[in-house]
Amino acid sequence: MITRTRLTCISLALAALAAGTVQAQTKTLYIGMNGGNMEKTYTQSVFGPFEQKNNVKVVVVPGGSADILAKAQAAKDKPQMHVMFLDDGVMYRAIGMGLCEKQKPNPNLASLLPVAHIKDDMATGVTISVTGLAYNTKVYAEKGWAPPTSWLDLADPKLKGKVVFQSLSSSTFGLHAFLAFNKLKGGTDANVDPAFKAWPTTIGPNVVEYISNSAKISEMAQTGEAALFPYTPTQSTILKSKGIPVEYVQPKEGAVVLMVAQCVIANNSEPQLAQELAAYLLSPQAQAKALEAGTYNPTNTKVQVSGAAAAEQARMNDIVKNSRTVDWDEINKNRAVWNTRWNRTVER
Repeated sequence: MITRTRLTCISLALAALAAGTVQAQTKTLYIGMNGGNMEKTYTQSVFGPFEQKNNVKVVVVPGGSADILAKAQAAKDKPQMHVMFLDDGVMYRAIGMGLCEKQKPNPNLASLLPVAHIKDDMATGVTISVTGLAYNTKVYAEKGWAPPTSWLDLADPKLKGKVVFQSLSSSTFGLHAFLAFNKLKGGTDANVDPAFKAWPTTIGPNVVEYISNSAKISEMAQTGEAALFPYTPTQSTILKSKGIPVEYVQPKEGAVVLMVAQCVIANNSEPQLAQELAAYLLSPQAQAKALEAGTYNPTNTKVQVSGAAAAEQARMNDIVKNSRTVDWDEINKNRAVWNTRWNRTVER
């Protein structure tokens, strides 16, 4: 005869077994993206509803775009990630390498900005910003300088030893700024000779350090080493929130559009779930959360927010409207040659 105590124990055991079965069925999706603020924003504020709905855990593989691309390429035959975020220029390279699969039709695609559709939706823009200029308000105030207004301010002799520039060979920020300067010197996205020829007597003497990415900007702005540098409005806002004396300015010639795009990695182990995650990350719900929690400007035109987030959205939309896009297909044809030339003649 089974006692009530025994029945209770059996029930608890069955419940534990059922819970264990559910837990065992929880799948994990790996998504490559920038660490820091982006990883924190998406992990704490964006992934939750998707995870709960699909009984899945989304884990970030942190790294810059070049790092994530290298990881995806190294594991092309047996992908370790399911979705990846890359700067748009790097994403064009990933598509050319066959690392991405076309995103399946979903309702959110119809609401995206036209520029967010990359190569017939082989990838899609998740957040849109621009590369412009940021300056150290403390340094400028102490020197009595007026705020910068142009890309050509990078070449102002008064800034000798005060410009920090991201490497063209490893940073989209640096490449964008270089191309903006090149255009002002008469070049195009296919011909960068004007910028390379002018560099040694213009911007070059002002650069205190070439950096591989923007991680050092925070420290160098705090110490006063960095007075002017290529940067985005979003990153400037983040630094300001930490008490660092930085302000973004839109160059009068226009900034350069910068998107972070996503693609579903080809031949991944969870193709359906990966497609559903990509679709969710384009939704008004997900992009509103990214805007509110991390100031990541949406590509979905149906995102509606209020208060400070709405003001930031309006500001960014105005900035993007007055910025230009670059020809990534043309750039990527020549990027390896430019990188070699940069490393030999600029960062010697």
